[in-house]
Amino acid sequence: TFKTEYQPPTGGTTEQEIFERFPAFLMPFFRKEGQRMAISKIRPRHASEGRSIAAVLKDRIDYDKNPDKTKGGLLVSSYQCSADTAWQEFALSKQIYEAETGRKRDPEKDVISYLIIQSFKPGEISPEDANKLGYQLALEFTGGQHQFLVATHVDKRHIHCHIEFNSTTLDCTHKFRDFLGSGRAVA
Repeated sequence: TFKTEYQPPTGGTTEQEIFERFPAFLMPFFRKEGQRMAISKIRPRHASEGRSIAAVLKDRIDYDKNPDKTKGGLLVSSYQCSADTAWQEFALSKQIYEAETGRKRDPEKDVISYLIIQSFKPGEISPEDANKLGYQLALEFTGGQHQFLVATHVDKRHIHCHIEFNSTTLDCTHKFRDFLGSGRAVA
């Protein structure tokens, strides 16, 4: 079984300290002293160039989890999937979805996952706290209905999270429907 509660990477502050430091962190906009704290954007992911859905998912999730960017994998957390097998679990859910619903789209038109990138100003937040905020954003945005992986990258001056979430719901009966303004909902 998978745990639904946040399993933090080692280090960082406690969850209570996060709530005290960022009291409105469940809101779409993260603010600190009245200013926008994080910048987030969402991108749909498609299979491309004749490659299989599984191959595309593996490449993208492997990039997200890159140990050179995530302190050896310490800054990777996940929901309802294992970080080690997330791409396989995402791909399997798509096969179940197709079998259960009978719906299938051309892989180049079908959205197989979504990427949310959440970026912070240099020195604004610790990597561990950024991972917690990324996890909470993903959980809130998906309503806990989609598997996701959060990988916090520290290879640039600014800390940023790659949040990859499965377009197929946990029960494999429908897919996330990108809505008008979803980019603003995570902005």
